[in-house]
Amino acid sequence: MKQKTQTAILLGMIFLSATTFGQVTKPASATINKEKKTAKTYLDLMVNVVSTNINYGGANGSLADYKKSSNGIQAGASFQAGITPAFSVVSELYFMRKGGKLKAGNPITNNVSSLRFNTLELPVLARFHFGNFYVNAGPSITYTISGTRKTEDVSTKLSFNNSPGGFKRFDAGIQMGGGVEFPFKQKRIALDIRYVYGLTNIAHGQEMHNRAVMISVNFSKRWKKNPLGVK
Repeated sequence: MKQKTQTAILLGMIFLSATTFGQVTKPASATINKEKKTAKTYLDLMVNVVSTNINYGGANGSLADYKKSSNGIQAGASFQAGITPAFSVVSELYFMRKGGKLKAGNPITNNVSSLRFNTLELPVLARFHFGNFYVNAGPSITYTISGTRKTEDVSTKLSFNNSPGGFKRFDAGIQMGGGVEFPFKQKRIALDIRYVYGLTNIAHGQEMHNRAVMISVNFSKRWKKNPLGVK
């Protein structure tokens, strides 16, 4: 609940930023009108820090006081294909490190512990543009390459098999969020904030779901040709 509240606050900040930016750039009406007539297509390279945690389903309430988020890295590419000036389809592929931590005294391990998952994630999002502001949402598929569990100072590799202590390699989820774009000649700077909600139970023997908040700052150049664009 705390993380969802933080996400709502961040999305509100994006909306205020977009409104402020629109007021500041209002005199440049010719440039804005030109942007509205063009389908927006960009290729972004991403290197960002993400905040992830694990939801334990029915046991999540009893673990609420022991859970801690884990910071990880996200690195890959994002392609925004403009269909119309108001609508784009976004496909991405990136490496992302997920996981979560538990404080000492927790009901599962009793000791300080953490889980780390090294994953490849592929989301496909529908993005709706409102001036410089946009909102997007869509499904994502994740493949877990490897993982580790650390209890106190002892690290062990996770097993990916159908056993009580094993994990599943594939995960499906939903991504949702929004952002604001700051045009700069034929380039842009974009601030994107997104919440990742894992739908799949990633563990055998207990309930575990991935959760994440992604904050991205991208600087990209407009794609010259877009066969999907509708003028």
